[in-house]
Formats: sequence, structure tokens, C-alpha cells
Amino acid sequence: MRKLSLRTTSIAAALLLSFGASLALVPAAAAVEKCPIEKRKSKAVGQSAAKKVQKSFKAYTEGDLDGAIAILLEANAKSRFDKAYINRMLGNFYAEKAQMDTAIKYLKTAVDADILGGGDHAATLRLYADLLIQEKKFKESITYYYKWMEFTCKEDAQIYRRIGIGYSEQKNWNKVIEVVNKGLSLSDKPDKGLYQMKLTAYFNQKKYPQAVKVLETMVPLFQGDKRLWVQLAQFYLMTEKYTKSLATYDLAYKNGFLETAGNITRLTQLLAQNGSPYRAAKIYEKHMKSGTIKEEEKTLRILAGFYHNAKELNEAAAYYGKAADAGNNGKYYLRQGRILSLDGKSKAAVTALKKSLDAGIDNPGEAQFELALAYLNLKQYKSAYSRAKLAAKDKKTARSAKSYLSYIKEKARVHNVAL
Repeated sequence: MRKLSLRTTSIAAALLLSFGASLALVPAAAAVEKCPIEKRKSKAVGQSAAKKVQKSFKAYTEGDLDGAIAILLEANAKSRFDKAYINRMLGNFYAEKAQMDTAIKYLKTAVDADILGGGDHAATLRLYADLLIQEKKFKESITYYYKWMEFTCKEDAQIYRRIGIGYSEQKNWNKVIEVVNKGLSLSDKPDKGLYQMKLTAYFNQKKYPQAVKVLETMVPLFQGDKRLWVQLAQFYLMTEKYTKSLATYDLAYKNGFLETAGNITRLTQLLAQNGSPYRAAKIYEKHMKSGTIKEEEKTLRILAGFYHNAKELNEAAAYYGKAADAGNNGKYYLRQGRILSLDGKSKAAVTALKKSLDAGIDNPGEAQFELALAYLNLKQYKSAYSRAKLAAKDKKTARSAKSYLSYIKEKARVHNVAL
């Protein structure tokens, strides 16, 4: 918010203009206009005050800001106009020194006097409101921004933006939307800040469909803003528009806008859920290899799942094995073993299944039963029978294991193998 004091960088120019105008003779007759700023006549400061003003301004232009302030503080202004004029100068000077509380005090006095010439009073109203919002006096700042508009008969998109900030800080979201719409109607080009403020207001009101409409307007206007694409995709998810979410994530990815592990993961999960698990796996794998996605138990398990869903059994088994190794996780060794068995790699399956038992699983009978099947495929009937007997002791696999015991016995008899 400190940026709002940027007006102080042009104080010299502003003071030079107003100083010259105030000391000049002004014709008594002036056209009366409807607008207050046009009605307000300019006039000169009194002779005594003028000397102090002139001396102070000279010190200021020479870079002696403290000296300029000291001279004005010595001024013994008599008239209400002279006091307001000097208070305005002091407010500007203290703002430039970043002594905002003091600046606000003097500017308030000048504003409340409501006596300065049209241009000077308008500029003082604007600066005073800017400093108020900078100092987080949001309610008061809004009042004076509206006073500025009333006095100048002008509506300004940036003023409405600052009023929107004030209402946002007060969490008055309906007012935020109201002033943002006014600001947008006055903007000569799309104002991203105003749109973002409107989006925030709808989000905080949990009006997600309206937020989606704002983003649908913003994305074409600010196509290069990566964040907006991601926000739109996320809001589509929130409103259960999964197809649109996937399309937006995918387009953002193709344009290089997805740069975080979280966004890559969301894209790949949506791809997998919508019938493209193989593409999900290849994208996820690519970004794991590049380092965007950290290679760890959880991410390796996700990648294994993508390949598993795509029926790419070799890759699925390999990544389940890596996930299991990363966390010594028996559950993933079990999955690896099952996939290897399904893929006809019984010998490798035995190794993985034994690892699952060593690492520990909730139902050891599951691994024992899979080992029985793997040994059966390897025609190692004695080992198959012993594993089936162990599986029969586990409630989860007892029924299946018992049904295989007689079958294994028969196979052993046929092949003349003693159990």
C-alpha cells in the first residue's frame, strides 16, 4: 500500500502549480458552473503568509525539506484560507518524509476547512484519501474518495479500484462487486486488478459459478497470465465441471503454464479418470524425471497406479516396486507381486511377495495365497502347498486357499512330488 504515496514524488510539481496560482491575482468575476470544483474561486494567500510560503517553497526546491517545514511551522496565518493553504503544504511535506500520521493530521485540517481553490481542494482530497487507505483507515478513505468524486464531478476507474480495496478490507463483498463494476465500465482497457478483486469477492461469498464467469472473461483478456488458467481449471473442479476442468488444464499444460507438481498431478489425475491413464502416466513420469515431481513413495505409487490402469503391467510392477523400496511398504510389494504373476513372471513375483511379508502387511494370508499360485505356476508343488496351508489360516484368504489345497495335492500326485 506504500505505493499509494507515489503522489508525493510529484509534490514539487503540484506545489509549484498551486503556489503560482495562489499568489497570482485572480479576476473577481468567474463563470459559475454546476460542478463544485468550477464554482470554487481561487485566491491568493495573505501578504504575511505569502512570504513564508515563498521562502518555504524555495527551501523545498533546494532539497531542504526539514527547513521548508520549519518555515511553515513558524508562519502565523490569520485567515482560514491561509491556514488551510499552509496546512495543505505541511501535509504534502510530511507525506514526503513518510511521517504519515502527521501528514494526515494537517491534510485533514486543510480538507475540512473546505476553502481552498478548486484544483487545490481536489488534489488535497485525493492525497488525503490515498494516505488514509495506505494507513489502513479504510472506512474513512472511502468517504473522502467519494467526496473527491462529488467535488470534481469525475468518476475514475482507479478511484473505484481503491474504494474496492477499502471495502475488501472490511469484507463488504457486495460493495466490492458494485464499485468494481463501476470501475470496469469506466476503464478504457481491461483492468486485471479490478477483475481480480471481483473474483475474490465472489470467492469469499462462495459464489463459485459467478467466480467462474469472471475467470471465463479474464482468461481470453489476459491469455499470458498462467495463474488465471490454473484458477479457472480449479474453479471448474469446484463446480464439478470436470470435462471443462480437464480441457483447461490440458490447454494450460500445452502452453507451458503448469509449472508445479500440484498442477501436473491434477492434470494427470483428471486424464486418468477420463479414460487416458497412459497419457497421464507418461506426463507424470516425464515431470518426475525432470525433478518437478519429487520421486518418493507417494508419487511413485501414483505413477504405478496410472500404468496399472493403462494395463502397462511391466511399468506398473516396476514403479510399485520402487514405491515399496522407498518406504519399505509391504502393501506395494504385494501389488507388485500380483502384477508380476498376472504378467506371467512368477519367479519375480515370488521375490516381491516374500518382500511384502518381510515388510509386513495387514493380512499376510494375501501374500501367502499369491505365493501359492506363483509356486504352482512354477510347478514347485511342495512350496505351493505349504503356502496355501499358511493362507488357509488367514480369515481373509481361508476359503480360497482351502479350495486350492486339494488341487495342489492332485498336481503333486500327478507329477510324483511328495508333499
